[in-house]
Amino acid sequence: MRLHFFRQIIFCCIVCTYTYAIGNMIRVAMHQYCWIRQQLREKTEKTAAPNLPLEGFDVIEEIKTQLEETCPGSKTSLWKVLTGRRDGKISIASEALANLISPFSNFNTLKKGFEKKSLTVHDLVVLSGAHTIGVGHCNLFRKRLYNFTGNGDAGPSLDAEYAAFLKTKCLNLSDNTSIVGMDRDSSLSFDNHYFKQLKLNQGLFQSDAALLTDNEAANIVEELGANSDKYFSEFAQSMKRMGAIGVLTGSSGEIRKKCNVVNS
Repeated sequence: MRLHFFRQIIFCCIVCTYTYAIGNMIRVAMHQYCWIRQQLREKTEKTAAPNLPLEGFDVIEEIKTQLEETCPGSKTSLWKVLTGRRDGKISIASEALANLISPFSNFNTLKKGFEKKSLTVHDLVVLSGAHTIGVGHCNLFRKRLYNFTGNGDAGPSLDAEYAAFLKTKCLNLSDNTSIVGMDRDSSLSFDNHYFKQLKLNQGLFQSDAALLTDNEAANIVEELGANSDKYFSEFAQSMKRMGAIGVLTGSSGEIRKKCNVVNS
């Protein structure tokens, strides 16, 4: 009973704290937040450039501490997943850079990146729907607004009215600090609005717009945008499949007492 209670707390806290950078929630889930291997002279995945915007780790650490006091040696998750997983002992920043797909990617790059992890085009589209909540940083989409081809132009796949709106948030090509909700008018709610926005050419990142350049992916976008219940169900299933990547079992790895350091 207590374990279930703590799972609910963890879920609620993560939703709250990751509203600031929930677009990276899937990345957190891929690494199961608990970044590992502190090697001498080696930066960890947590300090890799794509992960720097993530916040809320102090809250998770506090929750983990309380959970460890109540249920020592437990490995919890945010939703129902297969059990038997262990934490790794290795974390290198370069591995994050090699495995996390850029928001500037075209469809072929996205597809190949997911295929390497045994995930399908369907998983790609469904998990991209996590962009329905949270914010994006200007440096990740400013080129689409101001200099897409190097000639001071906006990207052709970006709705003109939406581009004008974004320019009121991201003021110029040098803007490194501004942020904007990834899902216009719905960035605080986890829903299927992302797919509806995408169909209007209002995806924030190039990787969002890229989903419409492939017939299979575009059909999935259409389907999920029309049925929120189906999206919620499919998102849970795709998260489970993603959670099955690189699972450590048996004597491999360990169950850490603290999320951010290996056991002593």
